[in-house]
Amino acid sequence: MADPVSRQTPVNIEDEMKRSYMDYAMSVIIGRALPDARDGLKPAHRRVLYGMKTMGLSSTRGYRKCAKIVGEVMGNFHPHGDQSIYDTLVRLAQDFNMRYPLVDGQGNFGSIDGDPPAAMRYTEGRLQALADDTMADLDRETVDFVPNYDETTDEPTVLPAPFPNLLVNGSAGIAVGMATNVPPHNLREVIDGCVWLIENMHLKAAGAPAGADEEAPQRLTTADKLRNLIRLIPAPDFPTAAQIVGRQGAVQAYTTGRGSIVMRAKSVIETNKKGDKQAIVVTEIPYQVNKAKLIERIAELVREKTIEGVSDLRDESDRDGMRIVIELKRGEVPEVVLNNLYKHTQLQLSFGIIMLAIVGGRPRVMTLLELIESFVEFRREVVRRRIEFDLRKAEARHHILEGLKIALDHVDAVIALIRGSKTVAEAREGLMTQFALSQIQSQAILDMQLQRLTGLERQKILDELAELLKTIERLRTILASERLLMQIIVDELKAVREKYGDARRTEIIDATGEINVEDLIAEEDMAITVSNTGYIKRTAISTYRNQRRGGKGRIGMRTRDEDFVSHLFVASTHAYIMIFSDRGRAYWLKVHEIPDVGPGGKGKSIANLVSMEDGEKIAAMLAVKEFEEDKFIIMGSRKGIVKKTSLSSFSNPRAGGIIAMGIEDDDAVIAAQVTDGTGEVFIGTRYGMAIRFEETDVRPMGRTAYGVRGITLRGDDYVVAMEVVKPGGTLLTVTERGFGKRTEIDEYRVQSRGGVGIINIATTTRNGLVVGVAYVHEGDELLVITQQGMILRMETNDVRSIGRATQGVTLINIESGDSVVSIARLVEKEEEEGGG
Repeated sequence: MADPVSRQTPVNIEDEMKRSYMDYAMSVIIGRALPDARDGLKPAHRRVLYGMKTMGLSSTRGYRKCAKIVGEVMGNFHPHGDQSIYDTLVRLAQDFNMRYPLVDGQGNFGSIDGDPPAAMRYTEGRLQALADDTMADLDRETVDFVPNYDETTDEPTVLPAPFPNLLVNGSAGIAVGMATNVPPHNLREVIDGCVWLIENMHLKAAGAPAGADEEAPQRLTTADKLRNLIRLIPAPDFPTAAQIVGRQGAVQAYTTGRGSIVMRAKSVIETNKKGDKQAIVVTEIPYQVNKAKLIERIAELVREKTIEGVSDLRDESDRDGMRIVIELKRGEVPEVVLNNLYKHTQLQLSFGIIMLAIVGGRPRVMTLLELIESFVEFRREVVRRRIEFDLRKAEARHHILEGLKIALDHVDAVIALIRGSKTVAEAREGLMTQFALSQIQSQAILDMQLQRLTGLERQKILDELAELLKTIERLRTILASERLLMQIIVDELKAVREKYGDARRTEIIDATGEINVEDLIAEEDMAITVSNTGYIKRTAISTYRNQRRGGKGRIGMRTRDEDFVSHLFVASTHAYIMIFSDRGRAYWLKVHEIPDVGPGGKGKSIANLVSMEDGEKIAAMLAVKEFEEDKFIIMGSRKGIVKKTSLSSFSNPRAGGIIAMGIEDDDAVIAAQVTDGTGEVFIGTRYGMAIRFEETDVRPMGRTAYGVRGITLRGDDYVVAMEVVKPGGTLLTVTERGFGKRTEIDEYRVQSRGGVGIINIATTTRNGLVVGVAYVHEGDELLVITQQGMILRMETNDVRSIGRATQGVTLINIESGDSVVSIARLVEKEEEEGGG
C-alpha cells in the first residue's frame, strides 16, 4: 500500500484561499443572493414556487400546511434550513413586501409592525393566480431543466414568467462584493413600457414594406428609448403606497442603473371638534418601514424634546387601514412639526436603487432599457420554444393520424395481417413492410380500439387530421415571421395587464429641495412678544384693534404675577428673526416656528426654540429675509458703545449661535438694527439725554470686535434706545408713566460720536424716566406695552410734534403699580383702516 504522505501534493496556501473564496463568492452571487433578470427570482424563491406547483397547489385548489410545503421544497430542491425556506415562503405572501404577492397565505403571515409569522405548522398556503401564470408553460419545454441537488428529479433554471417580475416585484440581496436593490413597480406601467418597446423596435421594423422607410424604427436612439420608457414608467410603485419626492432620482437609476429616491409618508392635517387643536394623521408609510418602531422613535424624539409641539401620539390602525395620529399642542404649525418628523424619523427616507441582476450567468448592473430588452428577448425565446414544442406535438399527432387513416383505408387487409401474425412484433413489422408505415404509426394501429372502426370515429380522425394541418401551417407561419411572434408576446402581455393590472399606489410629488414651509404659510406681519422670564409668542397684528391715544389697551400676553413682557417686535411670518442676546451673541429663528397661541396665551420658552446659554437674555430681534453684502447691522450697548458689522457675516446660522459683538462683563447689548451704511445713529438715555451722529463715523468691524464709544454717560445714566435715522422723520419718546412726545429729527443737531449729547425729554416724577425712543414717519403706528401685559395700538399722528425739552402728553392710562416697559413701531402701508 502506498504511503499516504507520498500521494499528497503541495499547494500554495494563497492560491488555495483565492480559489476557495472565488468558488464561494460565485456560489453566493449566482446561486443564492442575486435574482435572474429573466424571471426576477432568486433560486430559493424559484424552488418554493416550483415545489408548490409540483404539489398541485394552484390558486384553484385548497390550502396546504406550510410545514408540508417547506418539507417538500427542502427534500427535493433546496437542501438548506427549514426556517430560511419558510421565511422565503412568508415573504412571497406578504402584501406589504410584495407589490403583487405570488403566494396566497392563510393564517398569520406577519405584519407591517414587524410581528413574526405564526409557526409553519399553523399557517397554510397555495399559489396565487399570477404565480400559476408564471409557471403556465413549464411543461412545454420553454425553459431548461437541470437535475436537483441529489439528481432524483429535475428543476427549472428559470421560470417562463409572462411579465417582467424583477421590475414588478423588485428584489433585494447582498452577495459578495456586490448588492442589488430593485424597487417594485406598477404592473400596468411596466407592461406598457414593454409593449411600447416591442411595437416600436420590432413590430414596426418587421411590418415595414421592403424599401419603404425600413430604417425608420432604427432612428430611435438609446436616449429616445429611455425617455419614452421613463414617460411610461415614471417611478417605482410601492405596496405600502406613500409618496416619492421628485423624479430625478428615479430617472438617474433608470438611466445608469444606480440612483436614490426619497420616499415620504402620506399624511393629512385634521382639526378637532373644538377647532383649537390640530393633529397630523399618517395614513401611508414608506416601503419596508416598521410601523411599531417608527412610532417608538417618534415618541422617543418627543421625550428628548428633539421634536417639539406634540401632545399625544397613538396608533389607530385597524383592518380598514393605517392611521397614526400625532396630536399637536395649541398654536403649533403642523407643517413645521411634520418637517421635523421627516428630518428625524423614517416618515421620510431614501431608497438606494441598484439594478443588478444575473444576465447570461454573470452579474450586471442594468438600465431600465436593458432590463426590459432582456425580458423581451427572454419572452421571445420562451414563446418560440413553446411554438416549436406545439409544432412537434402537432406533427407527431399528424404522423400517427396519417397511419390510422391508411389503416382505415385498408381495414380488412390490416385485420388479416394482424390475425395472421404470431407476435405483436411480427404484426408491427408486417404493417411497416406492407403499408410503408413507421414504427410509431404501426404501434398506434396496434393500440387502436375496435370502436375506432365505426364510420363516426373514422370521420373524427379525418376532421382532426384536417384541423392539425391548419395548426401546423399556422405554427410554421409564426416561426417564420418575426412580426407574428412578437405580436403574440404583445397580446400575452396585454392579457396579463388586463387580468392583474391595478392603479398606481405611490404618488409622485415634485421635489422642492428642502420642504418649504413658508409656501404653506400665509405671509402676514406678526407681533412677537417676549416676557422677562423668556417666554416668546407671536400674534397677528390684525388681532390688536386700532385705538386713539388715551385708550385702555387690550391684553397682549398672559404673564405670571412675577413675570412681565419685556420686548415687543414686529416681523413677517416668512422672515428670519435674528435674536441678539445681552451678552453679544446672535441666534436665528424663523418667525413661523414661534408658536401662535392667541392674544391671551403665555407662549413658549425661548430656550426650547434656540440654544441660548445660561443667564443670557434677549436684547434685540431683527427681521431679516436676505443677508445682503451691502447691508450692515449696528449694535448698541447699555454703556453707550456702538458697533457696525456687515450683515453677510451673519449668513451662516449655527445651532449654538455666534458672537455678534464683544461685550464687557458689566455692560450689555440693548439694541441692534439693519442699515445700509448711509444713515445717522440716534442714541437716547434713561435720563432723557440724546445724541445724533453720522453712521459713517462708525467703521465696519468683525463679529468679535468690541465697538467704539457712541455717547458719554453721566452718573448712573444708561442707554435705553438706539435708532438708525435719516432726515425727515420724527422721534417719538415714551416714558414709564405713559407719557410721550414726538419731536422733529432736525431739532437734534448732528454731533460727533462720543459726546454727552443734548436733552431729549424733560424727565420728572410726573412722566417718569425714558423707556424707549422710536423713529417714526407720517402714518406709522405704535404699540405700547406695560409691565402687566396691556398693549395699546395707536397712530403716531395722534401725538402732536413738540420741542425737545418738554414732558410730552399722555399716551396710555397707567393703572396703579403698572408702568410702560416697551414700545414698537408698526409700518402697515397696505392697511389704511380708520380708527376703531
